[in-house]
Amino acid sequence: MYSVFAVDDEPIVLEGIRSKIDWEGSGFTFAGEATDGELALSMIHELKPDILITDIKMPFMDGLQLSQAVKRIQPWIKIIILSGHDEFDYAKKAISIGIEDYILKPFTPEELLQSMNKAAEQIDRERKQLSDISRLKEELKTKESLVRKEFLNNLVHGSENMTSVMKKSQELNIDLISRFYKVLITRIDVQGENNDELQQARSLLNSYSDSWGQSISFFHHSNLLVCIFKGASHEELDEVSFRTAESIAHLVSTAPNSTALTALGKAVDHLSQLKDSYADAKNILQTAGLHHTNRIISSDDLTPLQNKATQEGLLFLEDSDPLVDKLKYAGKNDIQSIIEESMELIKKNPDQFGLFASYLLIDLIFSVSKLVEKLGGNIKELKPEILQKRFIEEAVQNEEKFYQTLEEVLNFAVEFRDSKMTGKYADVILKAKRYIEENYADQNTTLTTVAQAVCLSPNHFSTIFSQECKTTFIEYLTEVRIENAKRLMRESDLKGYDIAYECGFSDPHYFSYIFKKNTGLSPREYKLQL
Repeated sequence: MYSVFAVDDEPIVLEGIRSKIDWEGSGFTFAGEATDGELALSMIHELKPDILITDIKMPFMDGLQLSQAVKRIQPWIKIIILSGHDEFDYAKKAISIGIEDYILKPFTPEELLQSMNKAAEQIDRERKQLSDISRLKEELKTKESLVRKEFLNNLVHGSENMTSVMKKSQELNIDLISRFYKVLITRIDVQGENNDELQQARSLLNSYSDSWGQSISFFHHSNLLVCIFKGASHEELDEVSFRTAESIAHLVSTAPNSTALTALGKAVDHLSQLKDSYADAKNILQTAGLHHTNRIISSDDLTPLQNKATQEGLLFLEDSDPLVDKLKYAGKNDIQSIIEESMELIKKNPDQFGLFASYLLIDLIFSVSKLVEKLGGNIKELKPEILQKRFIEEAVQNEEKFYQTLEEVLNFAVEFRDSKMTGKYADVILKAKRYIEENYADQNTTLTTVAQAVCLSPNHFSTIFSQECKTTFIEYLTEVRIENAKRLMRESDLKGYDIAYECGFSDPHYFSYIFKKNTGLSPREYKLQL
């Protein structure tokens, strides 16, 4: 199935596209629609369709401007332009942007479907080309790419002096001049460790890496992608790095059984400090565990918690503790592996179970206490029983009890950390949801407007919202609008088209389509059941 998004300022055209094509039978799904380019852009950012159908003449942002923005951010999307203007200049500009097809109005459903099928064939061809492992291997064998990789690898590890860096970067035609820098590392995880699937994911990332704005990328290992970002400000770095991280996650997820864990290091203001940003991202990656879900973790999301603890006069331990670092990013599904690591030492010394079990548990409790303090908590208040001698004595009576105790302490640590992580963005999420509740009826309420309201870039806000709320912004906004539509149906005698407008839908027919898609009933059927 290929997902399709449509944009046109004429509701009748959108209705025709939506209703005159047999979506299921033709192998396509209708992902959504918008009446102007500005509204469409934030929706496309969230929905990531395969094909975009857009009118060329629209208010605020026309089809060509929209196409340029989409190709810059999500270059894999195939674009079909609709136009009532048979003008060569439009067609020429569309071709220069990289439009797949250009259809003149009026058009028939058959003509549009034919164009969509051509776009789908192009998608299939590209996917086949991108999965060509032999082509990738040949590319990696070239001398220039190997020299470039070695140079960039030395750069992020800090093993090149700055004089040598500037000279070699000129020789390799790599522009490193910037005000600020940030390093991103993505680990591709493939279930079953299928090498062909890993190569397919790598090929996808290699093919689109040139579109990632002010960045330089290379594969450090077979499944580790490193990107160096440049920016004139911290805000610019934040925007481009989160936008790229989301693009990487989307591209990797199109490869079979593949997910991406992306770590964003801290921003630095000198090229010589690039190694610090790299080490920051690498530390996050090493301690985050294996989740088999797309995740984006930023250093900037974590350090304010530590700064806050310091500001409040709480103990902030500078010394490195591997277990504390691991617990910073571990998921609940990593608890099992942490316990198994501890049990390995027990199994190697079965005759001294009590001694080694006591040592391991005390070490764990000490590490958990440090983590809690780092995040602004007090272990004596939150879980005082684990500091008692009796707690340890009871835990080491036998292997089963010891295992249960380790699980209890680790679960407490992860849950407390997650409560603080959510707490860091609790105000942001609460403010965003309040804004949505107050403005859902406004058709101009989009990802961009809500991100502005909470003072974050759209890409950063999108990532935070989806990871904290376990749903995308568009899905949440649609749910709020649908729930309010249900309320109006129960509490008023408003007509269907009035309810659509009251709930932020620009087109009553689209409202009916979305309502049935979300509830399984048309608005009329729902009303009759009340």
